Amino acid sequence: MTIPAIALRGLCVLPKMVVHFDVSRKKSIVALEKAMVKDQKIFLVAQRSVQDEEPGQDDLYEMGTIGCIRQILRLPGGMVRVLTEGLLRARLCELAEEDGYLQAEVEPCPTEPFLEGDGVTREAMCRALREHVEEYGQVNPSISRDIITELLEAESLEELLDEIAINIPFSLENRQQLVETVSLPERYVIVEKILATEVEIGRLKRAFQEKVRDRVDQNQREYILREQMKLIREELGEDTIQSDAARFEEQLKKLKAGKEVKEKIDKEIGRYRMMPMGSQEAYVSRNYIEQLLELPWNKMSKDNKDLARAEEILEEDHYGLEKVKERIMEFLAVRSLTGKGESPIVCLVGPPGTGKTSIAQSIARALGKKYVRICLGGVRDEAEIRGHRRTYVGAMPGRVAAALKQAGTSNPLILLDEVDKLGSDYKGDPSSALLEILDGAQNDKFRDHFIELPLDLSNVLFVATANTTDTIPKPLLDRMEIIEVSSYTENEKYHIAEKYLVPKQREKNGLSEEQFAVSGKALRRIIHGYTREAGVRSLERKVGQLCRKAARELLDGKKKKVRVTEGNLEKYLGKEPVRSDKSVGQDAVGIVRGLAWTSVGGDTLEIEVNLLPGHGKLQLTGQMGDVMKESAKAALSYVRSASPAYEVDSAVYEKNDIHVHIPEGAVPKDGPSAGITMATAMMSAVTGKKVRADLAMTGEVTLRGRVLPIGGLKEKLLAARMADIHTVLVPGTNESNVQELSREIVDGMDIKYVGTMDEVLKEAFR
Repeated sequence: MTIPAIALRGLCVLPKMVVHFDVSRKKSIVALEKAMVKDQKIFLVAQRSVQDEEPGQDDLYEMGTIGCIRQILRLPGGMVRVLTEGLLRARLCELAEEDGYLQAEVEPCPTEPFLEGDGVTREAMCRALREHVEEYGQVNPSISRDIITELLEAESLEELLDEIAINIPFSLENRQQLVETVSLPERYVIVEKILATEVEIGRLKRAFQEKVRDRVDQNQREYILREQMKLIREELGEDTIQSDAARFEEQLKKLKAGKEVKEKIDKEIGRYRMMPMGSQEAYVSRNYIEQLLELPWNKMSKDNKDLARAEEILEEDHYGLEKVKERIMEFLAVRSLTGKGESPIVCLVGPPGTGKTSIAQSIARALGKKYVRICLGGVRDEAEIRGHRRTYVGAMPGRVAAALKQAGTSNPLILLDEVDKLGSDYKGDPSSALLEILDGAQNDKFRDHFIELPLDLSNVLFVATANTTDTIPKPLLDRMEIIEVSSYTENEKYHIAEKYLVPKQREKNGLSEEQFAVSGKALRRIIHGYTREAGVRSLERKVGQLCRKAARELLDGKKKKVRVTEGNLEKYLGKEPVRSDKSVGQDAVGIVRGLAWTSVGGDTLEIEVNLLPGHGKLQLTGQMGDVMKESAKAALSYVRSASPAYEVDSAVYEKNDIHVHIPEGAVPKDGPSAGITMATAMMSAVTGKKVRADLAMTGEVTLRGRVLPIGGLKEKLLAARMADIHTVLVPGTNESNVQELSREIVDGMDIKYVGTMDEVLKEAFR
């Protein structure tokens, strides 16, 4: 039969069950109206998930109930309250939407009765069910005795099963299981099992309640004994709580804080006075009062407003980093003009070793602020940021409140280090807790769970550091001003080593300028041949190694002064470990040099493609990530579609396999920017044309041969320069990025902008 249908959320209707429910969906209301126009019959079926707003046939259970509408009442807000009575089980065969409502084709499923002559079995089942109903009523006093009596008076087995399912609060899943069970013996087994489980749960619950009652009585007895002990100690003059409370009151008088804070602390001190000495509550209260008194509520340090002095400090501590210095000087200028100025949330993003943390220290020194570092790497518990509630044993304030306490002022510089390495688990999401802290519109009333009083963070200068923005949640990233701290050029590394690293390591190893020196050529060779990185950490380690070897030579008495030059560098550091990927020197078929960005700077990749006898398979090796694999497939699709233009027979792809390999196979590689490189190598392999060896390229490719923009251009161009390649193909849409680079990077390089693969191949093929 075909009748209107309603999908129910969180409700299952059984036969003989009279139930009210509210309807708000337009489809369901129209279905009710259609049913009233006909014979008041409607098919009621439960949804598998209550979240589905537009359920289809796959989102509904297979079995439902044909019901009869007894009453419809329209409520305000467009809702309709319906009174229905379940009539008969039915199986949903097909569901369709017609004229704005759900129409179901259903097959009625009457109950399968017992075989003839099973009267004894029926009676045994009825008695067993009545016994379980009695036991259920005893362990669940919430169900009325009248309902239990009504259930016991049911005459037939079918009636008893239906009444139990209707009147006892079974779960939705259990009721749906009973709707789907047509066989009467099977339905009996299900009801018997559910009742037995509920009876056992009720017994366990009662046992737990009795244990809790006994424990409360024991706590009451211990309370009386503690009160007696308190009186004895007072008589003996051993009461230290009063003296602690008096000390807290003296500290409160000297505290610089608002009225609300002082009232809260005074109230806590009064409560502490009334607590029994030695109790857990007294320890928690004392710790809480001490934390409140140690926080710098209205205590602020005086900021440095001398722009010239601040700029001098920044230049003294760091070479380059013009964007960072410019942003700090802007902040200082605004603060000088307005007297306050909102503190920016600056996030320094760059590879490891580029000096992000030391920049924050220099900013604090330039501004005259206290400096506190919070390392967020690996933090997974939200309570680390917001603090634990005082009800927990061992509760303590969050890291932000602890940082304010450590700084001793309410306007320090707080460094949020490694913000991209925050974790999350079942205890909460700490990145979400940071949203309030880093939002200038609401962080003036940040509430720590332990402190329970609003903390004003609007005067705090937050500086965050991260290696990449990919793992920072978007809402958190939106609240921060991103400043890129990119890789250093060899010239920048040279100046940093000469001005900062050599003096620092010389002092660290107890050497003077007269005892140890490094020539400029030696420094440049260390940078080029002994380190490969975006920052200067490895460079500093190499300088430290030189200092240690020099210190040993000086103590052995062999020399009175050590000077490291290009000629004796191998004596101290050994052979050069870094091999520059120079150009292959001669043009080759199927070999193209691409440019890649890594977490430690740029690199070059020689992508190789071979044609092998086979059946048209694409084989990818060299630890490629998912994005790079998809890029390779897109490149192959382009090559096959462009084959007619380059006079390539389509049979080549049917009789040969294409093998794409990227050397250094143990190193994982990913990203779309090798797209045009792989496409060029494939086209070279199938056409037999040689590719220029003095050329490198980077760009993402589409199926139609368009070249899309990429990132990390500075690092990639530096890698090309290191490999002694001066002709580079770059997507045309990246031209503005190239113009922002310093002359030191682009001088002497022939950068050609390409927009399509035709332009790429024209430049690549001889």
